[in-house]
Amino acid sequence: MSFTCLAAAFSPLGDLAERLLPQAFAADDGSHDAAHLIRVWKNARRIQAEEGGDRRLLAAAVLLHDCVAVEKNSPLRMQASRLAAEKASVLLAAEGWDAADVAAVGHAILTHSFSANIAPETLEAKIVQDADRLDAIGMVGAARCFYIAGRMGSGLYDPLDPLAEHRPLDDKAFAIDHFEVKLFKLADGFQTAAGARMAGERTARLRTIRDMLLDEI
Repeated sequence: MSFTCLAAAFSPLGDLAERLLPQAFAADDGSHDAAHLIRVWKNARRIQAEEGGDRRLLAAAVLLHDCVAVEKNSPLRMQASRLAAEKASVLLAAEGWDAADVAAVGHAILTHSFSANIAPETLEAKIVQDADRLDAIGMVGAARCFYIAGRMGSGLYDPLDPLAEHRPLDDKAFAIDHFEVKLFKLADGFQTAAGARMAGERTARLRTIRDMLLDEI
């Protein structure tokens, strides 16, 4: 699919998207691909419709928040959002953006990451963080969790103790452990009222998915 076709999903900022998409994601990572960017943009638009915020800043931050690819098991993982923010700043400066807007987008990208653990200070940064985390829960979040586990060589679950009742949780070894280690906890840290409401709905779905999996094993 061409970048022109993909950019249409970022309407009314499709022109910006078409220019940024070639630098926006790694082609070989199905959990941080164009589909992920489109879903995060849809989440951001839904939140922005209730909370406000600058759509141009939001679009740039969403498009470039994963512009530096760092694997989940990389020692550089905690620096991924900083590296992405630095690259995004260079790209937007080349687009002719003023320094204040470049800084605003850089801040939103820097603070979106769970691993970075940096609090967002602007409305746009809060929306981007919420929009990205919404893609980690619900049905899509479960699918991405299992996809990443396969990519990392992890198992689906411990066949002898899937709920970790008699062992420490280990989400590097078992995908299902990641639900308890991280995914079920995400809803407690949402920044906007709209995002928190959506997170509650998706976390309920995520628990249903976990329970359905357990019922089948």
